[in-house]
Amino acid sequence: MKSRTSVSVLAIAVFAAVGSLSAQSFHNAPADADAKEPPKVSPADVDAGKATYAQRCAACHGATAKGQGNIPALATGPTQTAKPGEVFWYITKGDLMNGMPSWAGVLTDEQRWQVVAYLKSLGSGGGAAASSSNGKSAVSDVPFEAPAPVAPFTDFRYEKPGLTRKITVADLPQPFATESAGNPPKLVDRPEGAWPVAPEGFKVELYKTGLENPRLIRTAPNGDLFVAETAKGQIHVFRGITADGKPKEESVFATGLNRPFGIAFYPQGANPKWVYIGNLDSVVRFAYKNGDLKAAGAPEHIADIPGGRGHTTRDVRFSLDGKKMWVSVGSGSNVDDPDTTPAEKNRADVLEFTPEGKNMKVYAYGIRNCVGEEVNPKTGELWCSVNERDALGDNLVPDYITSVKPGGFYGWPWWYMGPHQDPRHAGKHPELKDKAIVPDVLLNPHNASLEITFYNGKQFPSEYDGDIFAAEHGSWNRSARVGYEVIRVPLHGTGHASGEYQDFLTGFVLPSGQVWGRPVGVTTAQDGSLMVTDDGTNSIWRVSYTGAGKGSGR
Repeated sequence: MKSRTSVSVLAIAVFAAVGSLSAQSFHNAPADADAKEPPKVSPADVDAGKATYAQRCAACHGATAKGQGNIPALATGPTQTAKPGEVFWYITKGDLMNGMPSWAGVLTDEQRWQVVAYLKSLGSGGGAAASSSNGKSAVSDVPFEAPAPVAPFTDFRYEKPGLTRKITVADLPQPFATESAGNPPKLVDRPEGAWPVAPEGFKVELYKTGLENPRLIRTAPNGDLFVAETAKGQIHVFRGITADGKPKEESVFATGLNRPFGIAFYPQGANPKWVYIGNLDSVVRFAYKNGDLKAAGAPEHIADIPGGRGHTTRDVRFSLDGKKMWVSVGSGSNVDDPDTTPAEKNRADVLEFTPEGKNMKVYAYGIRNCVGEEVNPKTGELWCSVNERDALGDNLVPDYITSVKPGGFYGWPWWYMGPHQDPRHAGKHPELKDKAIVPDVLLNPHNASLEITFYNGKQFPSEYDGDIFAAEHGSWNRSARVGYEVIRVPLHGTGHASGEYQDFLTGFVLPSGQVWGRPVGVTTAQDGSLMVTDDGTNSIWRVSYTGAGKGSGR
């Protein structure tokens, strides 16, 4: 049985939603919650709330309450605009549908009000938000201990480059076979000697450091690398590789964007005219010609897309014939029912537009969060790398990588992995049971699978031609963390997956279970090396094939 502390950590992890809701729709708090006035707050109350925050919350939201990874800040945003009574109401009530237990039995009324008081104090620049700490933990030399995972599931202790894995629906446990864990990454600075590990014959180098929240990365037709620095609202460009493995040139292409993520060049081919950007709530494009290191003008608005709370990544890809633009929009929640939650309209979908942003329709649905899109150059199929739902246990529900069928339904939130009903929606939509598609490649649950790319270089051995590489950002909802790696999905030269995948780039987790790196984006560079963004170290890694030596070399 987990301790109450573990349950409380889960509660705060799911309380991340507090930081992504508007005050007007703060979990639909009732009017009497809005009107509920907090007790008179003293400096001692704020200090007590700070202590509770450090014990219960900092593991998820960071010591400075500024968030980490994909866990939002509480020191800024809607948490600060919501009324104190609303926040207190939500902490007290909880939200079991989304995995958050009630805090009424965990903290006293006084303690909950103290937490609210502390959170509100951060909005005025006080408390942890004013700390100069980077929010990272000290490195521990105490090894993580837990029972070995039950095959075919794994955890970070058993990830090793070259190991092949395959998960099928027959391997899935029953819901709640284990408790739902709150185990967010405990980020540390990269220790001396820590380095990503690749298969033998590959070399790993540090291409660029000092970025701010580098996320998706895409290669322009001329070989330039475009990187979305999402939190900073800008697109960065890197050109070439020096003799010591660094960029020859770099420039900020565009600023002032709204949490940019997706990047796409159009039309496809050697001479694109536009760079499309997927913002949180829109698709925009910049006029572009090969070699541009800075945008020549302001962005042109192409289409509005759902923004708001929850998942914020919006990727953009085009069909091979250039007639369709696909935009991925993740859900606003874990398992909210779209029938009763208007904010979920056109979310957990892949939307289709013309390249001019016209004639929007739903291309595929029930895909909780298609973070990374890519088009298979052999078949023309759209593929997605998907974050599935949480809070059903350590080994449910698998994240996945899949081709996306037009009109296809992938289960969320009522079903998963084919005809498996989410018990939180028991009895709903029986007519969809047999329509729910089983994805092509099931990954370890809670991996947080992000960007994918089809390898199109000539540097790696021929057996890698056309294979998928995917960045696994890493788990929070699992007792023994998993992911924090780059994986390879072999397609065997056919353009189709057989369900297995391989660990490719590992080593981002220390034996203690602490995390120093989190892969986000992957792309093939012009010379055939693989580029990997890492928002744990705010860096870009370069993986090249040398044919000799071990992958951990520098």
